[in-house]
Amino acid sequence: MYQCPKEGNVDLQDSQLAPGLAAHACPSCGGNWIPPEAYVTWQQPQVDPDQPIQVSLLPLSLQTPFQPAPLDNRAALCPDCRSYLVRGRITIQQGAFYVERCPNCKGIWCDAGEWEILQQLGLDTHIDYIFSADWQAQVRELEHTEREKQATLDKLGPEIAHRIFELADLLEQHPNGDFGVAYLMRRFEQ
Repeated sequence: MYQCPKEGNVDLQDSQLAPGLAAHACPSCGGNWIPPEAYVTWQQPQVDPDQPIQVSLLPLSLQTPFQPAPLDNRAALCPDCRSYLVRGRITIQQGAFYVERCPNCKGIWCDAGEWEILQQLGLDTHIDYIFSADWQAQVRELEHTEREKQATLDKLGPEIAHRIFELADLLEQHPNGDFGVAYLMRRFEQ
């Protein structure tokens, strides 16, 4: 019998997170333990190994009423091999939450509501990606771009900012777009 990684004295109960994905749910905190073999069996038919993994939706832009679980910051032990779980951070508008994974057996712990967020982000079939340097770098780059856009909106107002975004897209797609950028830069140097 597995015990809850966050509330060690609570026995987990058999459950199902998605069709064909067996898990063990905590009746107290609402979290779910996904055994590694159950995840791999469920994941394999859904993933094309020849397709690169891309973040389809920037976590910061996700509109959701989700609030991280109260126990999200609590250290957790793997219910299978008793190793400390490592954490993969996901930042959304409401704050950050952590998906946890065992470094030994690769089992996954999702606190209450986290699985649904992973599904919305298209990461439910690529949880291992959250723990990679590629994920961290890609999210940092996307978040930087989003912050830069927001700063442009704040400084110039929505009307001008959206025109600039459109112009930037046009110049980026044009074979001589760099000429247009150089022209604008010269105009502002004068």
